[in-house]
Amino acid sequence: MPQYRLSRIVAGPFLRALARPRLTGTENIPASGGAILAANHLSAIDSVYLPFMVERPVTFSAKIEYFSARGFGSRLLAVYLKATNQLSIDRDGARAAQDTLEVVLARLLSGELFGIYPEGTRSPDGKLYRGRPGVAWLALKSGLPVIPVGMMGTRRVLPPGKLVPRPGKVEVRIGKPLVFDPALADEPPAKARRIITEQVMAAIADLTGQEYVHVYASDRKAELAKEA
Repeated sequence: MPQYRLSRIVAGPFLRALARPRLTGTENIPASGGAILAANHLSAIDSVYLPFMVERPVTFSAKIEYFSARGFGSRLLAVYLKATNQLSIDRDGARAAQDTLEVVLARLLSGELFGIYPEGTRSPDGKLYRGRPGVAWLALKSGLPVIPVGMMGTRRVLPPGKLVPRPGKVEVRIGKPLVFDPALADEPPAKARRIITEQVMAAIADLTGQEYVHVYASDRKAELAKEA
């Protein structure tokens, strides 16, 4: 992916100067073949710093609004997302989530590294919220490893609602690939997905030290909107 690598070279000096990023656990990412990188989600620039720091190309699905946002900072983010071949998704429609999972599954089976945010949306307050079962669906359908990822400091660099990043320090922690009990294949699908999702979220919490909240982030955002 020449364009992917070129974009990292061009953006590299700015991204390093902005957040002095640090990466640990690179040995946990396979040298080849597909794998699922399951990360917490604190900021829009999570989808910038994880692909930037990992040597192999990493693709994320990002909501379509990120690709057409206005404002200097937002436009820079859109340019970078396009240049690094991030997947644009439209969240409207009853089948939007499932259609996205099908596209992601195809990419995983073709040997790509794909990043997913099990929380489904950015944390409204920096806490870690309950995971959606999509990550477990991908793990069961693909048979590929799930690698937990902890994103640290990105919320401070680009807080929700802000358009221009500010200096800070970003750390990306890559955890050991998760191994799931083969007996889960004999469980009802919904139960198996729930068990796997909970294991993934527990592994992310171990990496980040975030307080875990057993509700969906989208539900918490709805509550906060009513209170505003």
